[in-house]
Amino acid sequence: MIKLLDTHQHLVYRDVASYSWAKDIPPLATDNFTVDNYLKLTEGLGVAGTIFMETGVDDPDYQNEAKYVEKLRQNPNNGIKGLIVSIRPEDDSFDSWFEETIGMNVSGYRRILHVMPDDTSQTETFRNNVKKIGKTGKPFDMCYLPTQLQIAYDLAHDCDEVNLVLNHCGVPSIAAGEIDQWSKDIKKLSELQNVICKLSGLMAYCAPGTSSQETIQPYVDHVLECFGPNRIVWGSDWPVVNLGKGIQEWIKVTNSILAKLSSDEASKIGSFNAERIYKISI
Repeated sequence: MIKLLDTHQHLVYRDVASYSWAKDIPPLATDNFTVDNYLKLTEGLGVAGTIFMETGVDDPDYQNEAKYVEKLRQNPNNGIKGLIVSIRPEDDSFDSWFEETIGMNVSGYRRILHVMPDDTSQTETFRNNVKKIGKTGKPFDMCYLPTQLQIAYDLAHDCDEVNLVLNHCGVPSIAAGEIDQWSKDIKKLSELQNVICKLSGLMAYCAPGTSSQETIQPYVDHVLECFGPNRIVWGSDWPVVNLGKGIQEWIKVTNSILAKLSSDEASKIGSFNAERIYKISI
C-alpha cells in the first residue's frame, strides 16, 4: 500500500465559520465534516498524515478558521501535519495576516480565484505579494477554472521563483466531456518548472453517477505525461469528493492509478513530493 499525504483535507465546523458556497450543494449543505469523521473514513487506507486546506469560508471567518485548525493540529492524534491557509494577496491587509501566519508556521497559502474576477490575480499588488510568499520558501496553491488557465500561466510565469500548486488538475469539465482546450492549457502550464499539479478533485467533476477511474483516466494520463512524477502531489478534496463516490472510492482509484507506476514514482506522488514542497514530514 502506497503511503499517502493528503494535501487537500477540508474540514467543516459550522460553529466556527460560515460556508455560503455549500448552501446549494445537498451533500455539503448542513453537516459538519470533522477531523474525527475523516480519521474514521480513512482508517487503514494508507493516509499517513494530512495538510488542512482552507475551506472557502465566508470572508469574515477565514482567519478564525485558520486559528481553530491550528489548535486541532496541536493534537498529534489528529494527524494534521500542516495548514494551507486563506490569504488575500490583492488586499492592503495582506502583510499583517501574512506575518501572523508565518508565526504559526503554516505550510502554504491559497486564494480561491475561480469565484473572483479574472483581473484579481493580474495586478502588480497581487503578484508582488505572491512573490513575498515565495521568498519564505512556502508554496501558493492556485485554484482556477479551466477557462482561466491562461491567467494561471501568466501568474506562474511572472512569479517564477514561487512554487505554485495547481489545484484539482485545473478543474477540467469532465461532465461536459471537454478535454481538448484543457489539454493544451495544461501542457503549456507544465512547461513552467515552478508549477506543480495536484491530483485531486476529478471524481467530483464527473456527471452525477458516472465517477470512476475509467471516466477520469484520460485526464490523469495527460497530467502524468505533462508534469511527470516529480511535479504531482495527491489530495483527497474531502468532503467535496462526496460529490463523486466519496473518499474511500477515491483512495481506491488512486491506488489503482499509482500501481501502474514504478514504486519510486508512486511514492513521489503519494507523499514525497508534498513533503518536499510543503516542507513537512510524516
